[in-house]
Amino acid sequence: MRVREEFSRSAAAYAQYNVIQKKVAQRLVGSIIDSPQRILDIGCGSGTIFKAIDWEVEHFVALDFSEAMLLNHPLSKNITCKLADFNNAKAFRTFSGRFDRIISASALQWARDLDAVFGYIAALQAPVSLAIFTCNTFKSMYDCAQLEPILRCSDEVIALAEQHFDAQYEIVTYTLAFKSPREMFRYIKKSGVSGGRRVLNYQQTKQLMREYPHDYLEFEVLFIHN
Repeated sequence: MRVREEFSRSAAAYAQYNVIQKKVAQRLVGSIIDSPQRILDIGCGSGTIFKAIDWEVEHFVALDFSEAMLLNHPLSKNITCKLADFNNAKAFRTFSGRFDRIISASALQWARDLDAVFGYIAALQAPVSLAIFTCNTFKSMYDCAQLEPILRCSDEVIALAEQHFDAQYEIVTYTLAFKSPREMFRYIKKSGVSGGRRVLNYQQTKQLMREYPHDYLEFEVLFIHN
């Protein structure tokens, strides 16, 4: 799978580039007021969620489909790193006991069947804190290139989530400025926000670098809490 290969290839540099993901994780964790002790982090990456938690936890399960990412995740006696793909129902069938909260930041936008993945999560019967990038991420860049967005729109994600969760929804927009177009495109490649989807060929990318009228990228994130 190309997405898995892209995240694995970028794992070593990911921590240097996941600026927006860190902001998203901090906001997501900051919204949790009950200090859950047993946590499942879906699509954990190199540990952005765990690093944002400022309370002691009893057991933290870090799930990711990239072994390279898990190798960069913090380790301790109360952390279990689980190599599994959240697109597969089997990834959710081997947990023992109940979770106090299920968290996922900046990962579920890459679900092949988001409705099914929401169903797997809901079946664990735990409160959720989810953050999902939506279609207005990179909006100006896609408009400039006359391309359709590769992510689901927030309305679609909310409609799917409402079938599984009694939750609150919040849409937050972030911007990130760059010194040059080359720096911007390097960020897109290294940060994981494109999920390995290459929608432009080399010549199209060069043209966009010349014609893109802004020095920033936008990011739209849907937060789901209950």
